[in-house]
Amino acid sequence: MDHPLIDLINARIAKAEEQGEFDNLTGAGRPLPRDDDPENSVLTRVVKDAGGAPPFVLMARELEKLRAQLRETADRTERRTLMVEMSTLEAKIEISRRDWRK
Repeated sequence: MDHPLIDLINARIAKAEEQGEFDNLTGAGRPLPRDDDPENSVLTRVVKDAGGAPPFVLMARELEKLRAQLRETADRTERRTLMVEMSTLEAKIEISRRDWRK
């Protein structure tokens, strides 16, 4: 069974082609990038293009923010709190990396 909006979708694609909206696209005429996971290639590309990343990468970005805060503060209590948060986050990153490899 076709999608209920297939006619509308096809009409919009045809109109865009007529108006040249698909001309001069980035990567036009070049082969698609090789993907090691062809079964999930579209999903992988969409996630990557949207800035998605594995959990440990996102946590590492947060860790960098905490390190920057640590460099900028002189308050001993604040520094101690930041170091505890950093230590906890480093442990979580290591666990996440291990789980990701499995």
